[in-house]
Amino acid sequence: MELLILAAVVAFIVIATVKFKMHPIFSLTIAAVASGFLLGLSPQEIMATIGDGFGKTLSGIGLVIAFGTVIGIYLEKTGSTQVLANSILKVIGLKRSPLAINLAGFVISIPVYCDSGYIILSSLNKAISKKTGIPALVFAIALATGLYSAHVFVPPTPGPLAAAAILDADLGLVLILGLSVAIPVSIAGYVWARFIGKSLKENETKEAAVEKEEVVSKVKPLNAFLPLLVPIVLIALKSLVNYPTHPLGEGWVFKTLDFLGSPIIALLMGVFFAFSLGKGFTSEEKQGWVAEAFKQAGAIVLITGAGGAFGAILRTMDVASIINLESSTGLGGLLIAFVISAVLKTAQGSSTVAIITTSAIIAPLLETFGLVSITDKALAVLAIGAGAMTVSHINDSYFWVVSQFSNINVKTALRGHTLGTLFQGIVGILVITILYVIL
Repeated sequence: MELLILAAVVAFIVIATVKFKMHPIFSLTIAAVASGFLLGLSPQEIMATIGDGFGKTLSGIGLVIAFGTVIGIYLEKTGSTQVLANSILKVIGLKRSPLAINLAGFVISIPVYCDSGYIILSSLNKAISKKTGIPALVFAIALATGLYSAHVFVPPTPGPLAAAAILDADLGLVLILGLSVAIPVSIAGYVWARFIGKSLKENETKEAAVEKEEVVSKVKPLNAFLPLLVPIVLIALKSLVNYPTHPLGEGWVFKTLDFLGSPIIALLMGVFFAFSLGKGFTSEEKQGWVAEAFKQAGAIVLITGAGGAFGAILRTMDVASIINLESSTGLGGLLIAFVISAVLKTAQGSSTVAIITTSAIIAPLLETFGLVSITDKALAVLAIGAGAMTVSHINDSYFWVVSQFSNINVKTALRGHTLGTLFQGIVGILVITILYVIL
């Protein structure tokens, strides 16, 4: 009966989101309440569990998501994303420009949503295509897959942040291992773009979607990179100094880096560097950017909290014994997390919702799977992320952004973009498998 309840509430989340267009905040909350009643909890127990799960999940990452979104908005509004892309292009060169576009998308998607990143950078595709003679759709697929890689693996993107909070994983280790997985996954997207891009054709009878007006930016490349690099380096250093052997001792260096590397402090420092990009803009404009960022962050924060509440209800049932997963330990657990996430992603379209829902389902099973060390939990977060990029198709808003701004029809987008995300997801779980064996 409990297994049927689990299947029913997950099916409800998918159907409510896809068919009835219900916002995930409502579908997750309703699923949590319904699950509580079906599992025999009293109304008081249900409300206490939901409140506890919501609060605990957001206690560590609510401000992190908000600060990360502010950094992304400042990079976008000041034209710094173009500066980042052009800087990477200069380093790698025109001959390898599809790779440069892929890596530019990867870097920019760490703080900027992949939908926005694609709209901002898509104007570069045709310009560089004319210079190099390489088909524009090679650049389009390379950019789309590069943006998608960081989106599901690298904090402070909301999905990995939420999964780390729900699974109680070390954020610094998720960041380090996430980069280790995301970079080869991004390169796999570039390889796919080179393979498939030349055989794809743009629409001949339909004009491309109107592109956003490009912001002419006077931001220096170093200043554009600092809001990204400073938080990432600080969070990574915190994980380093907290390693069990304490390589930098336990004195003032440890205490300083441990404090500065706390995600809230690290992202706050990134925000200050982002503020420095706003020179030349009015105070009213910058206040509007912050308001827009908090509006975006609010929805993600609430979805994440609702996912935590749903997960707290699921923890009241012994999922492990119900599904009889005693033999699915270690690597098997990672593969199960990947498959669940992939099914949810493919069914309802949102990578973030797939990550949060899967994390809630998997959290009570970590001990059963034998995924109890900090490394195991970090890899579980990444396995869920790999599933959440498999696959992006017609129920995903990003699919339509890529197709419309690349001026391609649905069939072409399915061949180029959707199959590309499938290839990337498989590469992602393979890399995670290798890391599990090694570590």
